[in-house]
Amino acid sequence: MAKIAVVITDFFEDSEYTSPAEAFQEAGHELITIEKESGKEIKGKKGATVKIDQSIDDVKPEEFDALLIPGGFSPDILRADDRFVTFTKAFMDEKKPVFAICHGPQLLITAKSLEGRDATGYKSIQVDMEYAGAHFADKEVIVCQEQLVTSRTPDDLPAFNRESLRLLEK
Repeated sequence: MAKIAVVITDFFEDSEYTSPAEAFQEAGHELITIEKESGKEIKGKKGATVKIDQSIDDVKPEEFDALLIPGGFSPDILRADDRFVTFTKAFMDEKKPVFAICHGPQLLITAKSLEGRDATGYKSIQVDMEYAGAHFADKEVIVCQEQLVTSRTPDDLPAFNRESLRLLEK
């Protein structure tokens, strides 16, 4: 089963973490939450709490099979930290599965990893994604090159989870 890195911090969109996490764990995959500080408890926009497993300083991309980037304000906060940008870029460069929903693609924009990719995200970042070279489409889920899974909002979670799990089965 896959070992999935989750880059996340305060003000994440609650369901964009909890729903994929539950789906991945039910399928037997392991999730490791990563933030600046291990052991810290972070809070979602609607009050969900998540305990951080590992510090970004203590992990390497090669230790993981895939990456989950939940939305909310979390990706925008994390992309200001070069450690998270470098970590994210490594997954894209190594062609490992990356799952980004809503504002999650903001980390991919900063990592300069969307050029030539088919992708979607929250409407307010559409222009940013296009400037980053993505082929943006307003669809519930887009799977690009059997590596990148993107979705727009919590309403798209069933499709996002389904396609993410399908990719993990390969």
